[in-house]
Amino acid sequence: MKLGFVSAILDDLELPEVLRIAAGEGYDCVEVACWPKGKAERRYAGVTHIDVETLTAAKAEEINDLCDELGVGISALGYYVNPLSPDRAEAEASVAHLRKVIEAAPLLGLNTVGTFIGRNWTQSVDAQWPRLVETWKPIVALAEEKGVRLGIENCPMLFSMDEWPGGKNIATSPAIWRRLFESLPSDNLGLNYDPSHMVWQRMDWLRPMREFADKLFHTHAKDCRVDVERLNDVGILALPPAYHTPKLPGLGDIQWGAFVGVLADVGFDGAVCVEVEDRAYEGSPAKRLRSLRLSATHLRQFIPKP
Repeated sequence: MKLGFVSAILDDLELPEVLRIAAGEGYDCVEVACWPKGKAERRYAGVTHIDVETLTAAKAEEINDLCDELGVGISALGYYVNPLSPDRAEAEASVAHLRKVIEAAPLLGLNTVGTFIGRNWTQSVDAQWPRLVETWKPIVALAEEKGVRLGIENCPMLFSMDEWPGGKNIATSPAIWRRLFESLPSDNLGLNYDPSHMVWQRMDWLRPMREFADKLFHTHAKDCRVDVERLNDVGILALPPAYHTPKLPGLGDIQWGAFVGVLADVGFDGAVCVEVEDRAYEGSPAKRLRSLRLSATHLRQFIPKP
């Protein structure tokens, strides 16, 4: 296994500096954010550490040469948006850019892209399923053609009443994953698994790793803390931020030794990338750097350097 981090937390830096920080803090790899250039529509989005619109073979070679020089790899390209948005223009733009990210990965010698399936939160799962399949069949076909694995993250993307009740990403549970993989059978469609999203949904966060072992393409290391007193006050039907808080690994409810142990049991030998969304460590560049240092210190107990 390799320890990395998601580059979006260093949104004010260019890729060479991100890679140098990774090397300096003892990380093995980085999942690189690849949004189109422009204003971010939400936190941790709109980050362009590799601009796939302008990526050429020569630029890709420069990036890989720097990675070799620093001893830091790129685990995946990341672009997390909503290809099933009820706003068709938004959905079409998301699909178009996702295709460019998929096409860019082989230029860099990469075979993994992290993303969301998306969701139309105004419809039931059954009502939107035909559109999901219609949208994703050609995306999966492109991934197969390019030799790229699509790792779908299991974040519900449910932060406001505008997204109630389903959020912006449908692939949030084992029941949905089974249906997804049955409707879109492909060795190139799998998971970018984040256990924290199972914790606040009050689900077993280890069991899916065993059932879907062959679909674990990439993983995120984000912790979370459920405030039971607050949950008892607002109930499970409240928006998730009302009773849970994202935290750095080791500062929440997840037992990371157990997480890494199950990954090892099922034969996972990929990337475990820290995803910093802990607001206590966002206030300054120094705090963001500290968040990566603290996360590496905790996780290196279980993921030693290769």
